[in-house]
Amino acid sequence: MVRQVEGLSTKVLNECLRRNMEFGILERVAFDESPLRVEYRVTPFGGKFVRVLDELEKLQQELERGEGV
Repeated sequence: MVRQVEGLSTKVLNECLRRNMEFGILERVAFDESPLRVEYRVTPFGGKFVRVLDELEKLQQELERGEGV
């Protein structure tokens, strides 16, 4: 992900992932492989949170077009 997102450092990515885990949005799954493989998954709460963010984005777009007034 760090290589694909311009300007994103490993430190910033790890901080964001850690914070999202603390909020219960993501869960970390470590696989017993060599080298160690880790995946992050959206929790059920995280899925609900993403839907709320999507609705907020739609509202913002409507307001920018003058539709929500």
